[in-house]
Amino acid sequence: MTRQHTISFKKFIRYFWIAISGKETEFTSGSIRKAIFMLSIPMILEMLMESIFALVDIAYVSKVSVNAVATIGLTESVITLVYALAIGLSMAATAVVARRIGEKDVDGARIAAVQAISLGVVISIIIGIIGIIYAKDILALMGGEPDLIEQGYGYTQFLIGGNITVVLLFLINAIFRGAGNASIAMWALVLSNGLNIILDPMFIFGFGPIPEMGVKGAAVATNIGRGTAVLFQLGILFFGWGKIKLMVKDLVLNFKVMLNLIKVSLGGIAQFLIGTSSWIFLMRIMSEFGSEVLAGYTIAIRVMMFTLMPSWGMSNAAATLVGQNLGAKQPDRAERSVWKTGKYNAYFMGTVSLGYLIFAKTIVSWFNTTPEVVKSGALCLQIIALGYIFYAYGMVMTQAFNGAGDTRTPTKINFISFWLFQLPLAYISALVLGWGATGVFVAITSAEILIAVLAMVWFKKGKWKKVQV
Repeated sequence: MTRQHTISFKKFIRYFWIAISGKETEFTSGSIRKAIFMLSIPMILEMLMESIFALVDIAYVSKVSVNAVATIGLTESVITLVYALAIGLSMAATAVVARRIGEKDVDGARIAAVQAISLGVVISIIIGIIGIIYAKDILALMGGEPDLIEQGYGYTQFLIGGNITVVLLFLINAIFRGAGNASIAMWALVLSNGLNIILDPMFIFGFGPIPEMGVKGAAVATNIGRGTAVLFQLGILFFGWGKIKLMVKDLVLNFKVMLNLIKVSLGGIAQFLIGTSSWIFLMRIMSEFGSEVLAGYTIAIRVMMFTLMPSWGMSNAAATLVGQNLGAKQPDRAERSVWKTGKYNAYFMGTVSLGYLIFAKTIVSWFNTTPEVVKSGALCLQIIALGYIFYAYGMVMTQAFNGAGDTRTPTKINFISFWLFQLPLAYISALVLGWGATGVFVAITSAEILIAVLAMVWFKKGKWKKVQV
């Protein structure tokens, strides 16, 4: 190693440590590349931890039964509706908090944080009650077979019933990111998913006084892990070292700020509801081809999340940079930050796609060796990986709009790409033309490519720079 390489490596390690320790919180001046690095590293690690848990979880559940894996697939396609609400509200929280921080209005950021958390609590309680009462009906509606419903409804009941843990986890982390405290969000996910990985086998297979719960145990472990992380987050908000620090006097409702959050979040919620409802219909189509094909698809999606999550983390960095730089009246710096983040994300996703194209069957067989499961999962990985470079730019551009508070534009893009294009294409190719599961995979990739193209065209118009939040 040359002296120059040694210096570069030492510089990387130093910046890496600063990024995960949260010592750097100024992102409206200085090097854009450094700002992207400082925000992206903790966000990538945060999302990577989430995706590692998703893989470990499916690996444990795969040892229970094929029906158990299929149950997770059906349940998670429904609970993504919860994620849509949580992420929509989280996008609003990030946009408003980042804008207030860019304006040096910390009090305004603190007020916005309290209102966002209050909204999250109310929404999650309503959804939780529905999930507990109608778990079996939800699985039946999704096309689950009778034996699958009987084996798996406990998982659905616990996961949707305890959704307050995931809603608050998403929401409070969004507040930290908007404030530029991405490292705190990262450590919350490390705690949550570290606990999940340890508790998963204990509750699934039994350990000491803990009885064997099967697939239901995975949901119990998840709620405990996420709930513990939420307590950690609240501790940081009230007693910690973050830029936003709450006090008891802040715990009052401010309907003007709350209505503003709702207004901004409606576009985000609609945007993700469009995407997730599309996802549910795709899962319903996949259920037509049997539990083994469905299990292969579920495993492939979990594997892809391993790489999409870090890419999403890098995209979240773009949202924070856009919000803070618009607040600091620097729209050109915000735009340059987005294009640079997109380029770095494309490098990463392009490299990953090659791995999936070459090693798809091997990767899926790590989780299940049933021939039909491996065949379906590998085909899914390979076809979707073909569009990974487009995904990279699509995710960054979408998050840039959201970071600016312009949640309407991504909603329009999702409506065109998912409802008007993806769903008809999936239905026709899979069921009418007889392509089977391949038709669904082709529709997914084609829609994501369309999202990237539309997002880049609208981003260049620059209307997002004039949005007020």
